[in-house]
Amino acid sequence: MTAAPYIARLLHALSRSWERRGPLAWLLWPISLLYYALLQARNALYRYGWLPTQSCAVPLLVVGNVFAGGVGKTPVVMALLEHLQQRGLRIGVISRGYGRHSSGCVEVNQDSCPADAGDEPLLIQRRTGAPVVVAERRSEAVDLLLARHPDTELIISDDGLQHRALRHDYALCVFDNRGIGNGMLLPAGPLREPWPRPVDLVLHTGDRPAFGGFRAHRQLAAVALRQDGSALALSDLAARTQLPLLALAAIAKPEEFFGMLRASGLVLGATLALPDHHNFDRWNANQYQGYTIICTEKDASKLWPYHPDALAVPLLLALEAGCLAEIDRWLATWWPAKISSTHGHTTA
Repeated sequence: MTAAPYIARLLHALSRSWERRGPLAWLLWPISLLYYALLQARNALYRYGWLPTQSCAVPLLVVGNVFAGGVGKTPVVMALLEHLQQRGLRIGVISRGYGRHSSGCVEVNQDSCPADAGDEPLLIQRRTGAPVVVAERRSEAVDLLLARHPDTELIISDDGLQHRALRHDYALCVFDNRGIGNGMLLPAGPLREPWPRPVDLVLHTGDRPAFGGFRAHRQLAAVALRQDGSALALSDLAARTQLPLLALAAIAKPEEFFGMLRASGLVLGATLALPDHHNFDRWNANQYQGYTIICTEKDASKLWPYHPDALAVPLLLALEAGCLAEIDRWLATWWPAKISSTHGHTTA
């Protein structure tokens, strides 16, 4: 048995400590003070020009967060992409490509492997068809994206709200039901930087927003996808009784995925929560012989090379009409004719 389940439990325990200001939080608080001092010093270096900040040749929209860990940014990026593509805009995406084993600047395509591209950038490219470039330095990702796709009109950065080396034009900050947790900075709490901070739009992906902002509505697709792209209705899968289901997820909040599967009518024989961005090349599935594996769409790209019979269930996310209208108003300052001509076709 690998160490992954133990790591997942350790990370879960740490995240639980971020829910309130308990003994562990206060024990770590002195380190948070040091973290805050370093953060302020870094920001000052950028503010006074001692560290350079690069501007993008086209508008740059950042989808980020202040809460450490996954809050649902990537589904938001895909929902935004689909909305903007309907507007007729040519969109590119940049990302650090967290969890990839490659280095440098890499353009993601349909045939990329997760180890080179990262699981989330690969999912974005395959779902939307938009050009996606990953790099440790986002400015290098922008340069390669614009060099290979010079007709790009807007770039979306998946994460990067704290990345000061590249100036952004619009900042969208994503939260889930945890809000700002105990309100403390890392490692005593979950915050990468103090909140509130200036952003253009606040979006909540959970069903119980902790404070004001727009909401995104999440649901699972009604089908599970096979490796060959064919689909199996979840209702048909629920009717099958021959093989029990093993639901696994290597995402920030696996229990939410398991709950959504159950809400869709599936009876889960077993569940397995793994650390976010887990690589399945060493995962031993022998103990689950006889199970049908069902996973997230993000995990599928890493799981299918080893378990081609696994089924992937896409997560669908819809943004409130008011949220899209706010973004359209900003876009209209750049492309008034294009945005105004499609105004009124906003969908939620």
